[in-house]
Amino acid sequence: MTNSPSSPPTPLLDSFLSLLEAWSPAFCQHRTFLRAMRLALAHVLTPGHRMISRLISSCGREQRDWSADYKLFNRSPWKLEKLFAPALASCLKHAQEETFIHVAGDFTHVRKTGKKVAGVHCMRDPMSPPFHVNLIYGLRFLQLTCVLPLYRKSAEASPRSVPVFFQEVPALAKPGKKASEEQKQAFIKAKKKPRGMLQAVESLKNLRQQLDGQGCTKPVLATLDGGFCNRTLFGSQLDRIELVCRARKDARLCFRASEGSRRFFGSRKFTPEAARKDESIPWQSGEFFHGGGYRELRFKEVAEVYWQGGAKRRPLRMIVIAPTPYRTHKQGRLHYRQEAYLLSTDLKTEASVLVQTYFDHWQIEVNHREEKSNFGIGDAQVRNKLSVPRHPAFAVAIYSFLLLSSLEAYGIERTADYLPLPKWRRNAKRPSCADIIAQLRREMDQAGTKLVDFELRAHHLTPATLMAAA
Repeated sequence: MTNSPSSPPTPLLDSFLSLLEAWSPAFCQHRTFLRAMRLALAHVLTPGHRMISRLISSCGREQRDWSADYKLFNRSPWKLEKLFAPALASCLKHAQEETFIHVAGDFTHVRKTGKKVAGVHCMRDPMSPPFHVNLIYGLRFLQLTCVLPLYRKSAEASPRSVPVFFQEVPALAKPGKKASEEQKQAFIKAKKKPRGMLQAVESLKNLRQQLDGQGCTKPVLATLDGGFCNRTLFGSQLDRIELVCRARKDARLCFRASEGSRRFFGSRKFTPEAARKDESIPWQSGEFFHGGGYRELRFKEVAEVYWQGGAKRRPLRMIVIAPTPYRTHKQGRLHYRQEAYLLSTDLKTEASVLVQTYFDHWQIEVNHREEKSNFGIGDAQVRNKLSVPRHPAFAVAIYSFLLLSSLEAYGIERTADYLPLPKWRRNAKRPSCADIIAQLRREMDQAGTKLVDFELRAHHLTPATLMAAA
């Protein structure tokens, strides 16, 4: 894998291939591993839609048997968790100086039009306006990412969110007309359980086991959206995992009853909105990295509150973030974003640190956008029960490797090694996903004989053939 004397250095390609090489233990056969390597590089470099047929054409194998490439997803015995093991190990290296591992979690939806695709069901469109609910056909996935606070190394570097877990949340299959009465009753009983929340709990526990397996004993701080603020999450016993969730402004909270009382919960109830308006609770101020720079924000902290309907007797911590001012342009009027209310099970960490992790949670939304627009996680035309959840996870793992390889090759900021930016993006401080892909394509063209070990050069996987295949 060394460069010839005449070939230019390719640090991004070297880092990307080293991460892909760590996939070898995930596959039981070496030829299956090589096929996964080939499809991974083709998935990154293929322009347009990332259908498996187009990946095969990009590799120069359109005149050969294509069944083995499809069988990689519907027959090969590999597990989704093993694909993200190299990404998780690399994230731990970048988070060595941190006291905890910051994990962001959220659901994402992949649109599907074929009704015969396994697991496709009708769901609410998260992009629908609040005054009108729209419905779509698609798949639902749960994603967990490791957030790297790169702004602590450089004041101009934004945090990076790297996916380390991506799994489908399957819909509950409705029994047919010939189903027995017991099957119908079991379906009604299972329908009442929050399947998405239960899977989120199991996923966090699974991630904790993976961290322990890699020798990381640091606690996990999971920041979640408002949909996770419920009794299922807060009522679960999670080992060395603390939660920070956005709460409703009308949640009914209380304090502990006074000493000598037979009651556990206090009789006086209050809401986070009431705590924001309560002048007896002082505001605190601090500088937080948000929106590309450090900004001064205000927040309130109420320690040891109880949420009787959600966390029962588990003590919580409530944080109220004041509305954030902003301007659409320099001479524009001052606008305010909505206030935010947080509930956390972490009673020891400073409140300012929890507020910063809440702002860093936004990076998972950037992941969702780039995975769908730049990587096409829902483009593959597969219908098999195994292929449907496997191929999107395969693509998300490649996306994680791409982000990590750019950090290892060129650092946390956008350097002059990348292609020149267009005029409207001259002030970009970090490379986008499209920038990293463009740089990888250029280094692939300059790789020389570096890809011979992976049986890729024989298939002419170069930018020119990729464009011809597209």
